[in-house]
Amino acid sequence: MIITKMNKFLLYINGELINAQGARVFDSLNPSTGEVFCQIADANKDDMSSAIKAARDAFDSGVWSELSLEGRGRYLKRIAELIRENAKELADIECKDIGKTTKQTTFIDIPTAAETFEYFSKIEKVLSDKELQTDHPVKSIIVRDPIGVVGCTIPWNYPIIMAAWKIAPALIAGNTVVLKPSSQGCASVMKLAELAKKADLPSGVLNVVSTKDHNVAAMLAASPDVDKFSFTGGTKTGQDVMRQAASNTKRLTLELGGKSPNIVFEDCDIEAAIGGTMSAIFMNQGQMCTAGSRLILSHKIYDEFLGKLVEKTKALKVGNAADYATDFGPLISKKHVESVLDYIKKGIKEGAKLLCGGKVPEGDEYKGGFYFEPAIFADVDNSMTIAQEEIFGPVLSVIKFSSEEEAIKIANDSKYGLAASVWTKDEKKASSVARKLQCGTVWINTYGGFYNEAPFGGYKQSGFGRELGVEGLLEYTQCKHICIDKTPGGKPLVASWF
Repeated sequence: MIITKMNKFLLYINGELINAQGARVFDSLNPSTGEVFCQIADANKDDMSSAIKAARDAFDSGVWSELSLEGRGRYLKRIAELIRENAKELADIECKDIGKTTKQTTFIDIPTAAETFEYFSKIEKVLSDKELQTDHPVKSIIVRDPIGVVGCTIPWNYPIIMAAWKIAPALIAGNTVVLKPSSQGCASVMKLAELAKKADLPSGVLNVVSTKDHNVAAMLAASPDVDKFSFTGGTKTGQDVMRQAASNTKRLTLELGGKSPNIVFEDCDIEAAIGGTMSAIFMNQGQMCTAGSRLILSHKIYDEFLGKLVEKTKALKVGNAADYATDFGPLISKKHVESVLDYIKKGIKEGAKLLCGGKVPEGDEYKGGFYFEPAIFADVDNSMTIAQEEIFGPVLSVIKFSSEEEAIKIANDSKYGLAASVWTKDEKKASSVARKLQCGTVWINTYGGFYNEAPFGGYKQSGFGRELGVEGLLEYTQCKHICIDKTPGGKPLVASWF
């Protein structure tokens, strides 16, 4: 297949769009068709070293960190504008690159990325100096300094959103950035790099390096010239990152796996809860760290709820992600389809009852693509593999409960603690349950609301640190205390101690 120049994405290093050394590239496959739709520059260690050096030099020069907050904000606003101006192209790229439906890329992913850059472009008060009140004759000031060079790695399921979540707060805080997107889904991020160049960011402030070489990617965690590493991905890889970063005591933010509980009480709005349950597990074909993959369902409505849920799930239109009529697109790759199928086999073997889906659909329209029918298991025990391991696909495990205490116990019986949902008309009960759940986000009578103002992150093996909000922004800063003596006469006690 001939790849045109328009379909080749380059590295963005030191303010320039460049080929990888040796002009190495890798193919990006469209999951809806299995065909190559673009090529991506494949960086080696020398390319990554150049990116890290560019970020280091740019930070040490002060060209960015010494720029005013307002000045840095103007660049972020310009990137937001460019994302909106190129929204159609970005949405199409995201759809073809990872198989996310064009409805989602158009109305969720691209607008969200622009909003994130815009939000952090004007969040100045949080980073301003803060004077403390003390009972001593001193002037005590808290100053927020940038950390330095920030390395970032993001997954393939929400590439442009994740890129914005990391780049925008890191840059507004005065850091320089080296971002390494997933090789399985990075075309939209490489396009974002082109837009960053159009925004005329100073050279070296932002660098975007794509690669299929895990050893190249690992350099961000290991390099002493990278002061902080922000990683989103699998828990096992996150543990490897911690080991690599230990050699130079690097600051870390880790947003890792999840096995989120979706608790549905008998006094819920059943239609709303069914719709929310489907969004929680079937949005982006279940390829989400926050996926509500464990439906913890009251025994009082178990049969009624499941009957309606299965009926609506069977009616979903599986098809090409670019078709606006499609409800459910392909998975990311053939390998991932095989992985999800293995979990279906494990669920059946361990005694769960497969109510629908769980197989590759038949028909000419599905040939070449990486399609999978959304699956629902009933009669699941929380100790089963499908209830404990992150499948990262459209497989829902339904677990029955008979009391509030039992629902909470089941929900917390997991090594993960990223998110949860609670469905009930009793707001007092919902709030009580939410406070007892061991996770970083709890949605009540809704699912999946992410807001730039609100922090996001996990408990337990879902990681530590936060994205977004004031808490996420401060992850990219150093806290400095400046203490000025104000003793009358200028003779503090310490001056006369010896």
